[in-house]
Amino acid sequence: MSDLRDLYQQVIMDHKKKPRNFREITDANHMAHGNNPLCGDALVVYVKLNGDVIEDISFQGSGCAISVASASLMTETLKGKTLADAEALYEDVHKALTGDKDAVELAGKLQVLAGVKEFPARVKCATLSWHTVHAAVDNDHDISVSTE
Repeated sequence: MSDLRDLYQQVIMDHKKKPRNFREITDANHMAHGNNPLCGDALVVYVKLNGDVIEDISFQGSGCAISVASASLMTETLKGKTLADAEALYEDVHKALTGDKDAVELAGKLQVLAGVKEFPARVKCATLSWHTVHAAVDNDHDISVSTE
């Protein structure tokens, strides 16, 4: 268990220090603002859809290590996915992080996010970007979401 916790911390800190896809997409056709007032996390998710495929996805903002790492991992994972695949991943991540009895084991790099369920106060930090991208692709205009 100690090795898994060490790996979890290493991946989280790597993505916090060097977040992937941390930029604005100037020609994004979907975007949303996410806010977690409890922790102070605030981000904007940019999505460029080409039909039903996420051609490009990025984020900007600031937050705790878990929030930034989750957004970074999310953008890496969702780029190139269809909206149906992205929706399925959103559901899987949400269930895994909240300890849902129907949760499936997360695949690939997303496995490190499952460790957050051991820290209930941090679940909102890890799910913020996922809720924000979900809102972004469900709307054709800028929208705001909050974890409160």
